[in-house]
Amino acid sequence: MTIAPYRDVLRIPQVRHALIFGIILRTPMAASLIALTLHVVTHLGQSYGKAGIASMALTLALAVSNPWRGRLVDRQGLRRTFVPSLVVLPLVWSVAPFLSYWPLVAAVVVAGLFQVPIWGVLRQMILHAVPEQQRRSALSLDSVATEISFMIGPAIGVVAASALDTRYVLLVLMWLGVLGAAAMWWMDPTIVTDAPAQDSTQSSSTLAPARSWFSGAAVAVLAMTAATTVILSGTDVSVVALLRAVGEETGVAVAMAVWAFGSLVGGLLYGMWHRSVPAHVLLVALALATLPVALTSSTLVSSLALLLAGFFCAPTLTATTEQLSRIVPERSRGEALGWHGSAITGGSALGAPVAGFAIDHAGAPAGFVAVSVAGLLVAGAALVVLQARRRSRSVASARASRPPARVG
Repeated sequence: MTIAPYRDVLRIPQVRHALIFGIILRTPMAASLIALTLHVVTHLGQSYGKAGIASMALTLALAVSNPWRGRLVDRQGLRRTFVPSLVVLPLVWSVAPFLSYWPLVAAVVVAGLFQVPIWGVLRQMILHAVPEQQRRSALSLDSVATEISFMIGPAIGVVAASALDTRYVLLVLMWLGVLGAAAMWWMDPTIVTDAPAQDSTQSSSTLAPARSWFSGAAVAVLAMTAATTVILSGTDVSVVALLRAVGEETGVAVAMAVWAFGSLVGGLLYGMWHRSVPAHVLLVALALATLPVALTSSTLVSSLALLLAGFFCAPTLTATTEQLSRIVPERSRGEALGWHGSAITGGSALGAPVAGFAIDHAGAPAGFVAVSVAGLLVAGAALVVLQARRRSRSVASARASRPPARVG
């Protein structure tokens, strides 16, 4: 295990640009989600339930927009796709923080539908820039950068929204995201080998139709992606419930920080590993490593258990991205990575209620068990699908290489 793979990929300018853009764009996004919740509760005087509705509305809008806008990137190129976002988002976010509750919910839905497809574009930049043998290391660095953003962002959001007027906190955070997107539009990085001309609409006939790659294998990878974030978001809720149940709710922040640190270290180690690990193997490892947290009853022991579970968080998401990139043709990666982003978002939205239902009916430890079992079931089903695909391809390859039978 050596740092040489990271040194090699960091020499590539487009990889460095993608990592920098990732932090610039994702950190305000992570901060704005918690700032939106605090704005609804403190400034608008609404309940946490209504704050959850606003966050859910934004999350669902993003899940819908990711594949749609990703396909537009494939068809029209980055600049043409970004233009509507750079028109709509400044208008919406200049007004939304000053609206009452229900108009604010409507505004965040519009903003979510026109959100710049950050996740897909950044990973398209990386996948285009590096040869296949370096994908794992480059994508691991992207996962680590994402982890950093989602460690720093919420802290910034809480501190800013607690000390300042939440209307202006939201305004500044959203405008930072818009300015980052504008900078990416201006740079116009290459994300496919033959990028469509910016002054003409790319014919959809030059793209691989979705039905040609949206196969059982792609669905299996997307299901594993969603299952991963079901475990992650379910663990979030379960940790809070567990430590509250034992009277150590002040330790939640410590436990979460240790968990995130474990994910960061795991991502770095996976990128230095000498070969790729199948996503279903890592998903099983993540699920099994999460189960022991259910047996803990203090901040210290929970943190140690979460440190182990964290080692598999970033690597599992990296492996799903890498595996999907092998299934999908380059000219359709924008749409496919949009679906990948939607799987991440959908799994995150589903994990909390799954864990919450288990906690309500069987106590805090049941939350960890419920999401871990869900992950194991999805990994098993995905393995069956992927093995069937491998067998069918082997049969087809054998038939193709068989010499034609002699006649007469």
